[in-house]
Amino acid sequence: MKTTPASDAVSTPARPMAALVLAAGKGTRMRSPLAKVLHALDGRPMVRFSVDLARALSAAPIVLVVGHQAEKVREVVPGGDVTFVEQREQLGTGHAVAQAREVLARFPGDVLILCGDVPLLRMETLNELVSVHRQSGAAVTVLTARLEDPGRYGRVIRSPEGAVLRIVEERDATEEEKAVKEINSGIYLADCPFLFDAVSRLTDRNAQKEYYLTDIFRIARERGAATAALAAGDPREVLGINTPEELRDAEKTLRLRGTGPADAGSPP
Repeated sequence: MKTTPASDAVSTPARPMAALVLAAGKGTRMRSPLAKVLHALDGRPMVRFSVDLARALSAAPIVLVVGHQAEKVREVVPGGDVTFVEQREQLGTGHAVAQAREVLARFPGDVLILCGDVPLLRMETLNELVSVHRQSGAAVTVLTARLEDPGRYGRVIRSPEGAVLRIVEERDATEEEKAVKEINSGIYLADCPFLFDAVSRLTDRNAQKEYYLTDIFRIARERGAATAALAAGDPREVLGINTPEELRDAEKTLRLRGTGPADAGSPP
């Protein structure tokens, strides 16, 4: 697919962009009483990386979904440009997104969905995601990566032509689907009216009894709406931080980049 230069991707005046950062989880695998997104990476709470990325992209409004240790998360995200909404029950990513419905109900553009525990994402990659989404005319676009060992990540199932048919969580996948190497990053760009209409139609009929945001791809296909995907050039950008060991690996990656947190998403 031919794309416009990344520098032009977010400059389309007719299509505004909001950002929705998911940061409500506890993160039990961190083996710490501190909420996962509050753990420091290169001197900053992890959640700040995603919020700063949204700011660097001039997304407005920025909505942060909080839950576990909500007040502490609010405290580490300064500035009056962030609206906080609370997910009181942890019922899945689709349920988390639904908490922002009132704030974004009349928003006319695209919603960039980021994860508060994915701190290594580059602004250049998101620029390219925006470009792919808008050129394809997709209702929803997902950022993916290809891993030799996909592990617990959801698998991206494509048609022979490359369109995203659905995303299957690892627990719900067949053996054939588990063999797929392309994984879901949990980072999406979606048309706002489509997003909240689709989220309202989600069910919890799955292995985890949760409302999966990934099911909106199936809903889009059922309606004949276009879906799209972009595979990140460096899979490390989209890996979530779930354990102390992964946090240490992320620190090493930032040091190797040489420019610290600014390269990972802070505004210049």
